[in-house]
Amino acid sequence: MSTTAPTTRRPVAIAILLLVTGAVGLYASFRLVLDEFQKYENPQAVLSCDVSPFVNCSNVMASAQGHLFGFPNPLLGLMGFVAPIAVGVALLAGIRGAKWFWIAFNAGLFLAWVFVTWLFSQTVWFIGYLCPWCMLVWSMTIPLFWVFTIWNMARGTFGPGAQRIGKTLLPFCWAFPLANYLVIAVSILIVFPTVLSTL
Repeated sequence: MSTTAPTTRRPVAIAILLLVTGAVGLYASFRLVLDEFQKYENPQAVLSCDVSPFVNCSNVMASAQGHLFGFPNPLLGLMGFVAPIAVGVALLAGIRGAKWFWIAFNAGLFLAWVFVTWLFSQTVWFIGYLCPWCMLVWSMTIPLFWVFTIWNMARGTFGPGAQRIGKTLLPFCWAFPLANYLVIAVSILIVFPTVLSTL
């Protein structure tokens, strides 16, 4: 009997990760879209996520970075988070998929991670306010990218060299999103040293 690769068994764990992060990210994006509509109807409205001088969705939404492509950024999340949900369901159904499919999906997750990393840097270091729903989107995108990428490497999508690295890293895949979270947390505490006392 040959040694089993991560793709031999139905990958329930990664499918659940895709479903949970996709669903939560979709919900957060939907709430942001609703808040955008509320602001369009009443620009003076105080949103439920405007909770302190530092945690204020309204000011983040009003920034240029909040409409990078000429429309509200949450619309990207509303469309994008459907993909991991669909892929998660497909994995549970037993889909194997062509190599190009997994590379394309991973590329999409990488672009999403780059985008939320840029949004994080802009929000913390330039806009100067935090948005709870935005941070929930970040917190879902981060493990979605890191864990899936390592799993995708381990299954051999990127070749034997990457597969060896992926298999080595897979038991520790949780450490990468954790490190990413720590960078964000430390950055927030540096820029907003009194943020904890205002929550």
